[in-house]
Amino acid sequence: MSMKQAQLARKNLDKKLAPLRTEPIVTPSRGWTKAIRESLGMTTRQLAERMGVAPSRVTTIEKAETAGAVTLKTLRQTAGALGCQFVYAFVPTKPLDEMLYDQAARKVRNELAHLNHTMRLENQALTPADLKDEERRLVGEWLTHLNRRLWEKE
Repeated sequence: MSMKQAQLARKNLDKKLAPLRTEPIVTPSRGWTKAIRESLGMTTRQLAERMGVAPSRVTTIEKAETAGAVTLKTLRQTAGALGCQFVYAFVPTKPLDEMLYDQAARKVRNELAHLNHTMRLENQALTPADLKDEERRLVGEWLTHLNRRLWEKE
């Protein structure tokens, strides 16, 4: 994928995810399956019939959901039987471009701290203004080339 394509894909994905970031979804403490089922006045037996499983399976699904041990496939099937759409998403806590900028800035600050320390030992330390300018320049380079090493551990 070219740099331009990656940038467009990132902006498009960010646009789709922005509403989810601003309106966080809080999962009911008893799980979505039980909350929706009970809200509809549906019994475990009735949901089980709709799913083509034994009633004990619905109880197992509800318990597994609250424990975080249910599969996506099971959630999708359960949602369908409840007349719901199953939605699965990773919602970044901030815009993707901002995440990239922050990571590049972290990377650059670490590089510059090491470089400035070495230069200080040689009595060639950069001024704070020069360091800031160099940080901006290097962050721009990281973001322009979107090097795969951006996310490597330091």
